[in-house]
Amino acid sequence: MEAARQLGEIELAIVHLRGQRALLSTDLAGMYEVEPRALMQAVKRNSARFPDDFMFQLTTDEWSNLKSQSVTSSWGGVRTPPYAFTEQGVAMLSSVLRSERAIRVNIEIMRAFVRLRRMLSEHQELSRRIDELEGRYDQQFRSVFDAIRQLMTPPASPKNPIGFTADIATTKGKKP
Repeated sequence: MEAARQLGEIELAIVHLRGQRALLSTDLAGMYEVEPRALMQAVKRNSARFPDDFMFQLTTDEWSNLKSQSVTSSWGGVRTPPYAFTEQGVAMLSSVLRSERAIRVNIEIMRAFVRLRRMLSEHQELSRRIDELEGRYDQQFRSVFDAIRQLMTPPASPKNPIGFTADIATTKGKKP
């Protein structure tokens, strides 16, 4: 059960940066149960193992964009942008971090990347099949295909207002 929970947490931590799926060094450090600076020290001691397509540091813009997408404090915490590790970079971490925990976490991370890749390919296959069916049938099924496409598109999450809002009539003791 713990592995399934861990797999879900890993999948949520995977971000899309520079056209690649990656995990941030801060998230990896939490998964490995080490300090982020200890993780990066181990990586820097083995820098030849981590070329730019395995690991890269986020730009200030990328980092502020990611922070704005999640609920984070505007002060405290990490002052410099973290590093992002691609799937190959995470695999390379297993040769640098040799603890039992690191081995178990790396296995789960690899499973998460494989599962994500499988889901993406299945989604593409389903989309291709719908296109093929749509080409075979006439206009009478167009609304059915449009409805299926709408179901396949993830809904836009509504944005809740930030801060406290109160009904003025009820705050002054008046009944609406």
